[in-house]
Amino acid sequence: MGILSVIRAASANGERDISNASQWALGITEDDLARIASARHHNPHAVLGRHAAGAVAELRVFLPAVTQVTLADGRPLQRLGHSDFFLLQAATGQLPLRPALHWQRADGSHGQHIDPYSFAATLSEADCALFTSGHHAEAWKMLGAHPSCIDGIDGVRFGVWAPHAERVSVVGDFCDWDGRRLPLRSLGSSGIWELFVPGLAVGEAYKFEIRPRGSNAVLLKTDPWARAMELRPATASIITDDESHCWQDDAWMQSRLNHDWLHAPMSIYEVHLGSWRRAEDGGFLDWDTLAAQLIEHVQQLHFTHIELLPITEHPLDDSWGYQTTGYFAPTRRFGPPAGLKRLIDACHCAGIGVLLDWVPAHFPRDEHGLARFDGEPLFEYADARKGEHLDWGTYVFDYGRNEVRSFLLSSACYWLEHFHFDGLRVDAVASMLHLDFGGRTDYPPNRLGGRENLEAMDFLQQLNCVTHARSPGTVIMAEESTDWAGVSRPVNSGGLGFSMKWNLGWMHDTLDYLQTNPLFRGHVQDRLTFYLMYAWSENFILPLSHDEVVHLKRSLLGRMPGDRWQQLANLRLLYAWMWLLPGKKLLFMGSEFAQPWEWDFRSALPWDLLEHAEHRGVQQLVSDLNKLYVSEPAMHRYEFDAQGFEWIDCHDRDRSVLAFLRRDGARCVLLVANFTPVPRPAHRIGVPAPGLYEVRLNTDASLYGGANTGNAVATAEAVHCHGHAWSVVLDLPALGALVLMPCIA
Repeated sequence: MGILSVIRAASANGERDISNASQWALGITEDDLARIASARHHNPHAVLGRHAAGAVAELRVFLPAVTQVTLADGRPLQRLGHSDFFLLQAATGQLPLRPALHWQRADGSHGQHIDPYSFAATLSEADCALFTSGHHAEAWKMLGAHPSCIDGIDGVRFGVWAPHAERVSVVGDFCDWDGRRLPLRSLGSSGIWELFVPGLAVGEAYKFEIRPRGSNAVLLKTDPWARAMELRPATASIITDDESHCWQDDAWMQSRLNHDWLHAPMSIYEVHLGSWRRAEDGGFLDWDTLAAQLIEHVQQLHFTHIELLPITEHPLDDSWGYQTTGYFAPTRRFGPPAGLKRLIDACHCAGIGVLLDWVPAHFPRDEHGLARFDGEPLFEYADARKGEHLDWGTYVFDYGRNEVRSFLLSSACYWLEHFHFDGLRVDAVASMLHLDFGGRTDYPPNRLGGRENLEAMDFLQQLNCVTHARSPGTVIMAEESTDWAGVSRPVNSGGLGFSMKWNLGWMHDTLDYLQTNPLFRGHVQDRLTFYLMYAWSENFILPLSHDEVVHLKRSLLGRMPGDRWQQLANLRLLYAWMWLLPGKKLLFMGSEFAQPWEWDFRSALPWDLLEHAEHRGVQQLVSDLNKLYVSEPAMHRYEFDAQGFEWIDCHDRDRSVLAFLRRDGARCVLLVANFTPVPRPAHRIGVPAPGLYEVRLNTDASLYGGANTGNAVATAEAVHCHGHAWSVVLDLPALGALVLMPCIA
């Protein structure tokens, strides 16, 4: 027997005083009630809530496990038969627009709430259309969970995109995790569902319960738009009010608008917050403790920026954050999201920029996350040949789907605008651009028959155009490992539009050279010099990142050849070489003090090594290199322009001595590097002008743990050398570099 039949029969038997079911039904069908009761209805607002027809109004409520319901004024709602439906019929003017319901259960427990189904839709057609067009850069404001006040009533507005769903409900402790209690309404072809729930407060945990269309399955999903989540291994989303922080970085943000990052120094300290330092009990530090300690360390080392490995929420520590489930939620490992704002604010007030490692290339298969979100491929490509990363066991975003583009675009803008990040490092760009990434041979060709993912290319161009327009002065950096042309060239000239590109080719060539036995370095010297053949084809960052100190590659120090003295000398030489070359700089944490072992994300860096002079010396060298780099325009003004660089000698393979100038007009800095463990006394090097040259930095100085070999000053002589009319004679330390500058009277 159907629900309406049950109700009518109950009325006829006198169980409820309902005179005529057809009168109170007001167009409700038996199917409507059945679908509400079985949690399958796509539009519960059409059935439940306050409804008026002329002079008569009805309030319809569905409350499982409730025995009686009354209005705030004491008027009872009638239970319909033995169902969980309750009804009150009254004159239109006598039924409140926002009914307050008081209810009681059989066990005596009771409660009250304002009926959520008596509110109009909270999302506009314009917002939905913009989202489905793929151009919504603020979709996080419409979707997710947002504390709101409607008609003076506080509550939370929920929105989610799930076009393949038959029914979507929000569940949590507030409804006993019962998906029948708070179903959302579908907003039609947009695939968006929404509901305003009065009385919910910040801090409540919630998920979306989804019944896929044509399926008996029920999925329990974390909100893709959640701005806070529980600490793993728990996976619920958290209602948060992240508007409360009072920013103190106005001066920084104003100066950022006109920041000339092309010609400004940028030296980046790459950090994994979970293993930079730990609490005494081995647990994670909170945002505020990290801020205080990290800022002090970065200031001492004179880095201009911090880059955070992904702090977007992720379920597995082992992924280092690169398998993200929360594209709008800072990880709970270090505390609530407001703490991240305080960290960034404090960095800005201390003159330090903050960059975020952001992962739009793929996402994990965790059942609670984005994977098959509404029972079908949604955020990922449906074609497994495009939608699955075989190497990483993850799904690939569908860049051809407009709503996915709005999702990713909104995520990028959210971190830049809402959290004041100064830029994003976009992870794994090569995997986005190449359909055959990882050697895949079964890929479906693009519409032109090629192996390039044209949809990803189009999305990246959109990403860069939008973020640069909305957040002037911020930088978007590509981790792109191939020879794709124009990564950091403007979109209007056919490029991808990134601000900068990581130069992984330089990194591999340089480390290969340094790992070579010095006896044979002359045979592979091209690995050092090749970079300068293409250095201005892109805006390059020179990275010595986390990827180079894991997976049995050893630490940077451990990769250097020779005994411990030679290893340390080689490492100091590597740093001088890197800092003097054109290109922005990036160094992973621990490398600044010559960590001897591979990075272990499970524990803090071995800070006790700084008790040893040799490790303090390397850290002091990094600090002094940064200080010189930041203060001397010749070292940073023309990093992306050939006028800022000049070879002095790149052909001395026999002695493995290389020398070059960095220039800012007439002002110059000279680097002379000896890549062999043999001192080179009285070595003549050409210079551009007469006068006295002062050694501003010597990697072999005792301050850095060296033997203190080398000149302090040198006077240019009128002796032709290396194409210059003037030259200086230097005592070059073994495995060392001298940095000289003309003394200006």
